Amino acid sequence: MADEPNTAAAGTGLSDNIAGAIAYITIIPAIIFLIVEPYNKNSFVRFNSWQCIFLFLAAVVVDIALDILLGIFTMMFPFTLFGFYLWRLLSLFWLCVIVFCAYNAYQGKRFKLPLIGDLAEKQAGA
Repeated sequence: MADEPNTAAAGTGLSDNIAGAIAYITIIPAIIFLIVEPYNKNSFVRFNSWQCIFLFLAAVVVDIALDILLGIFTMMFPFTLFGFYLWRLLSLFWLCVIVFCAYNAYQGKRFKLPLIGDLAEKQAGA
């Protein structure tokens, strides 16, 4: 019964789908939900928290790699506006993915991102 997404955690007032959506706000709530009871015992909240953490790590790695590539590209070809717009598009992409995942968690759906979702599912034990 504790794994159903709409059950309210004992004494907190947060349902599991709300906690799953809050986990995507930043990486901090995701880490807190993995530490604090009763959320760390719920597979739905754990899954969304781990998926948020892995999404954050993927975003950091992709952003660093793109920063290096754009730095090299800008030194070779002075197209600084290209890098600026590409960086803004990537930021918009990350925002859309986070909002989409949070919306699905709010709806009580266990939406798995490609690659990241499988890792989150293994870590959550779901």
